[in-house]
Amino acid sequence: MLTLLQTDPYEGVEAVSGAAAAGLGIGTMIMSIVIYLFYGYCMYKIFQKAGRQDAWAAFIPIYNLIVLLDIVKKPIWWFILFCIPLVNIFACWVVYDRLAKGFGKETPLYTILILLFGFIFIPVLGLGSDTYDS
Repeated sequence: MLTLLQTDPYEGVEAVSGAAAAGLGIGTMIMSIVIYLFYGYCMYKIFQKAGRQDAWAAFIPIYNLIVLLDIVKKPIWWFILFCIPLVNIFACWVVYDRLAKGFGKETPLYTILILLFGFIFIPVLGLGSDTYDS
């Protein structure tokens, strides 16, 4: 009679793989927090340059978008546009275009660069020497 051997392919490595998964999870969480804080700081500097007294709002999700809409002179109901797939791309384009123009970047290329490489060009706006002129 033929019997099948029931073997666990992960036998003896549960502790090692569990520790690796935990380390990966904790590392990812820490990097996410660091990136969020850095992006928040860059937006904080942008809000300060725009003359906002509540620049601390850059660290509060959703409210920072409302403040950004106020800076670029768009109505608050535009927040709804950011919740609609594909429409949010258009809304981001308009908001980032007005933000770039406020910093004196008149070319559409800069708006495209903010959309595609925001992790580089948002810090350039916030930490650079450009001033905001509404």
